[in-house]
Amino acid sequence: MLLSLIVLLLGISHVTSLYRLRGKSLAEDTKDALSLLTFNVHVFNRFKWIDSEEIPKDISEFIKKENPDIFCVQEFYNNPNIDFKQYPYKYDYFHHRSQELALVIFSKYPFVKKGSLNFENTANNVIFADVVTPTDTVRVYNVHLQSHGISSKTDDLTKADSQKLLKRIQTSFKKQQSQTEQLIAHLKSSPYRNIVMGDFNNTAYSYIYDKIKSEDLQDTFKEAGRGFGKTFNFELFPARIDFILVPDDAEVISFKSYDVELSDHYPISSKISL
Repeated sequence: MLLSLIVLLLGISHVTSLYRLRGKSLAEDTKDALSLLTFNVHVFNRFKWIDSEEIPKDISEFIKKENPDIFCVQEFYNNPNIDFKQYPYKYDYFHHRSQELALVIFSKYPFVKKGSLNFENTANNVIFADVVTPTDTVRVYNVHLQSHGISSKTDDLTKADSQKLLKRIQTSFKKQQSQTEQLIAHLKSSPYRNIVMGDFNNTAYSYIYDKIKSEDLQDTFKEAGRGFGKTFNFELFPARIDFILVPDDAEVISFKSYDVELSDHYPISSKISL
């Protein structure tokens, strides 16, 4: 009984990483709120994983409806049916050797500076832009850390060679650690407060999440989210691998995760006051 109590006490601080009973009301919104949204669009369903021809159009309509001030996209692909013309400022960086896959930052506010971390020997990457918002200039990072390259479906995982699967995950974890160290060094050199958004390809219990968040950042889901906040369509459990991390001294007004079948990821958004 005593051992069980100790275990519960040790683990209770991590419960909010997995599930939150209540969020914040949108009624708490303020006029100077900055709205943020991140979405791994999975190349706009280019290879027809979802049985629909309308995914690019549907994602465009979804973004128009939500209308975030800053919108970060991972696995962007130049599809003729997408429309994000409401954003006058855009930074896209095609790091993939095929020059087809990009990270993009869309913004309603101008950029002072922008750039890429240029990870080596991978299609994954991090880009950044210094955004002049009405209340402050902030550095926004769009993150897509090393992918594991494994299926999200249970049947595929049970058929996979366990040794090969383990070796692949070990390799990707090592790359994630190296990429995180590069990102943290860049965060430390930033002249502005930082906002980090995107696909970490790892959970809120991971080493990389903990290291990034420790750079004076807070997790908007933990502050204002509700439920599991799942961001990835994984059959075994509600996986939260996409994050919006904002400065510790910012007020998190709201957080929302969207249960929309437009990608293998689910978009998430947050409103903050700087």
